[in-house]
Amino acid sequence: MAATLYNQVDSNRRKTILLMIGFSFFIVLVSYILVRALGFDGAGALGFSGLFLVISGLINLGSYYWSDKLVLGLTGGRQIEKEDSPKLFRIIENLSIAAGSPMPKIFVIEDPAPNAFATGRDPRHAVVAFTTGLLEKLDNLEIEGVAAHELSHIRNYDTRLMSIIVILVGMLIFLVDIFSRSLWWGNFGKNKRETGGGLFLVLGVIVAILAPILAQVIKFAISRRREFLADASGALLTRHPEGLAKALIKISQDKNALRSASNATAHLYIENPFKGEKAKNWFINLFSTHPPVEDRVKALRVVSL
Repeated sequence: MAATLYNQVDSNRRKTILLMIGFSFFIVLVSYILVRALGFDGAGALGFSGLFLVISGLINLGSYYWSDKLVLGLTGGRQIEKEDSPKLFRIIENLSIAAGSPMPKIFVIEDPAPNAFATGRDPRHAVVAFTTGLLEKLDNLEIEGVAAHELSHIRNYDTRLMSIIVILVGMLIFLVDIFSRSLWWGNFGKNKRETGGGLFLVLGVIVAILAPILAQVIKFAISRRREFLADASGALLTRHPEGLAKALIKISQDKNALRSASNATAHLYIENPFKGEKAKNWFINLFSTHPPVEDRVKALRVVSL
């Protein structure tokens, strides 16, 4: 069992690295094309692309330090102490010791929908949050599976990674918006476009249409890959994949929609917090923040044999 789980972890890490490298090149290429389409020459476009990345880096720095507070503010979680929930604290303490990680802060969200998420910039500044619905509806082994999954997100630095991805996608959409407004309202770079930049103008329009869509697809692909990684890492931690598998089934089948969830925080949760009809075709799944529960459970149960 352990060898197969280790293979899953290694495979998911490799795929995430490839996605991140591809996404970085994609961001630089899009910014370069859009700046050239606005009339800058090659050197100027490269300089602007570099400036764009520097600004993204500064914003990521702010996200690095304050994203956890923002997320907790949006979800309405409250921090609890050991006397508030001894059972939950004991589960988290045991898993933290097994993982060799610091004990995270524990928050509870008053909501009947079962769900959970982790946030924080690194293992020493981490938070794990559970809804009251999850603590009431899942048994101890299932809660342990969920907790191990969230601790794995922290140990794998997924919370930091996804904060960076979200910021980069937002910056890219902002750049596309600047380009679109410039074309529509002004004549920024008009002379240069008329004297040889026509090809880049056409490419810029195409990129402005397709880039935000592709960026979202890549972001969701990375998010789904990190969910598979956290599943496998969590199963390694508990040595009981069935606990997490059963928890995922219960969470996905619960009819309650998470009241505090938003598009900005949906990717953080262990399972999609929005309820409704789930399309099964591959196109809809491209824009999902989470892999299908059936695929996650299947992967967990393969290694439990």
